[in-house]
Amino acid sequence: MAYETIIAEKEGNIGIITLNRPPANAVNWALLEDFEKALDQFEEDKEVRALIITGAGEKGFSAGFDVSEAAKAKEIGNKGRALWTRIERYPKPVVAAINGYALGGGCELAMACHFRIMVSTEKAKIGCPEVNLGIIPGWGGTQRMPRLIGKTRALDMLVFGKRILAPEALDIGLINKVSQPGELMKDAKELAGRLAKQAPLAVKAILESVTKGLETSIDEGLKVEGKNLDMVSSSKDAIEGITAFLEKREAKFKGE
Repeated sequence: MAYETIIAEKEGNIGIITLNRPPANAVNWALLEDFEKALDQFEEDKEVRALIITGAGEKGFSAGFDVSEAAKAKEIGNKGRALWTRIERYPKPVVAAINGYALGGGCELAMACHFRIMVSTEKAKIGCPEVNLGIIPGWGGTQRMPRLIGKTRALDMLVFGKRILAPEALDIGLINKVSQPGELMKDAKELAGRLAKQAPLAVKAILESVTKGLETSIDEGLKVEGKNLDMVSSSKDAIEGITAFLEKREAKFKGE
């Protein structure tokens, strides 16, 4: 499938979506439409077991909303909010490979991913500085950041519009790993490769259970967990996992 604003590639069991609107990889309506199609493509592809999202070039992951399309801000905002939420609820693990600054909607995109790896350079910063423009994050930033780093730190980040470097982002739990220049995609692919080897049905069940659990009460979350446990326990992957354990070999999961 041809795309104008992104690059969609597949390497083995890994799907890679690269935001391709240099220099800032700003998000406009066309990018959101391409992005949605790529998510559909990789969700339907049974061979793809993990997804990486990154930005083209070395300058930035994404600067967020493209202000040149301010006339369509509400429409773009609604679609962006819905797509970022879809990523959070995606049935396959999603890794954000943050190759430069991730600001505003770019930070919100990264936070919607299940794992975040960020390059460590002086120009690579992450944050939601919307308050400096007299507005607030609108694509999930006020909701996901407190869930990731806690209310106190999130308020400090959001109210003062802070942009922080990778080491501090790791320290407060905003990202999972810091990569050195030139190593980011290698690290992201290594993580995605490890995720792709895990039992697909079990991974999907864990993602759904954790995400829905955080969105509701513990009692409702336990119901989701129980439903998913019943589902995976009767799968061929569960039989393979137990058999491989008893035979002292690596399990070969098929997502069945």
